[in-house]
Amino acid sequence: MNPAQGKWHSETRTHTFRARLLAWYDANARRLPWRETRDPYRVWLSEIMLQQTRVAAVIEHYHEFLRRFPTVKKLAAARRASVLAAWSGLGYYRRARMLHATAKVVVRELGGKFPAAADEWRTLPGIGRYTAAAIASIAFGEAVAVVDGNVERVLQRTSGEPLAGVELWQTAEQLLDRKRPGDFNQALMELGATVCTPRAPACLTCPVVEFCATRGEMPRSSKAPRQKKRDIHYALDCHGGKVFLVQRPRDASLMASMWELPEVDAPVAGADEEQVPRALFASRRNNNDKCPLFTLRHSITVTDYAVRVWRMPARKESPGRWIPAEQLAHVALTGLARKILRKAELITESR
Repeated sequence: MNPAQGKWHSETRTHTFRARLLAWYDANARRLPWRETRDPYRVWLSEIMLQQTRVAAVIEHYHEFLRRFPTVKKLAAARRASVLAAWSGLGYYRRARMLHATAKVVVRELGGKFPAAADEWRTLPGIGRYTAAAIASIAFGEAVAVVDGNVERVLQRTSGEPLAGVELWQTAEQLLDRKRPGDFNQALMELGATVCTPRAPACLTCPVVEFCATRGEMPRSSKAPRQKKRDIHYALDCHGGKVFLVQRPRDASLMASMWELPEVDAPVAGADEEQVPRALFASRRNNNDKCPLFTLRHSITVTDYAVRVWRMPARKESPGRWIPAEQLAHVALTGLARKILRKAELITESR
């Protein structure tokens, strides 16, 4: 028996932990739209959206995605470009492609019926151990534990051990409440997200603090990677109510086939930002164009970008397309492109 398992060897202790955690969850759980249903389509959609994305960023996308694709059949029948457009702003676009691929498998091979067991879910595109267990426990009540970043943190702090791999999953299985597996899994994740947070955990309000070995942060075993900094420049070329965009290659490792503004070199090295665009656009004045010059910040994984947007024509050799401004909300844009076009007031949709 490993130390983590020994921590929970007493059945009375384990029972008390479950009871207190579930009572706290029943009274304090955040009201989130995907918690109002056991519909496997909606549970599945929420779990995919929540991967590597904050809850606050997901809520509006979740509602909009369901408006466009209310059923798995609608999603399976949709064009990939439409799915990517609906996903735009959430990032990690491989999730959207796998979501679309899974919908097609469910409709064409499973008759539109979702599997009930975690093992069956893991045979579908883009579904790993955590996602399969989360969907099976929440939507179908299967007694299977989950381990995500929040659960891992809670279990490591309560045990006082740097659990990983098999030990981590064994500990989660041992703690699982088999009468309410879906609620228990969500309760453990909720505790990690709102109380047992990565920095400055709120131990005084924790419902299971007496079971915790660390009563706070565990010592860090390694330093977090330093953020890289990079300047990047884009041309905002628009006139006649249209914007010039380019499409990323279909085989790109990131955001394949998504649309973005053409990247350019700094227009004039060392020149004043306010003067260069005026000179470049002196011969193209259009009162209908809304193409302001601005700078914004954008982060992707370990890189922080200083994004400079220039009101200027793209390179002549840039392979792209002129897209009417009123269609931009329905184009599969990268998250950065959508952010730029929003700031330029060329996209005005709520999300």
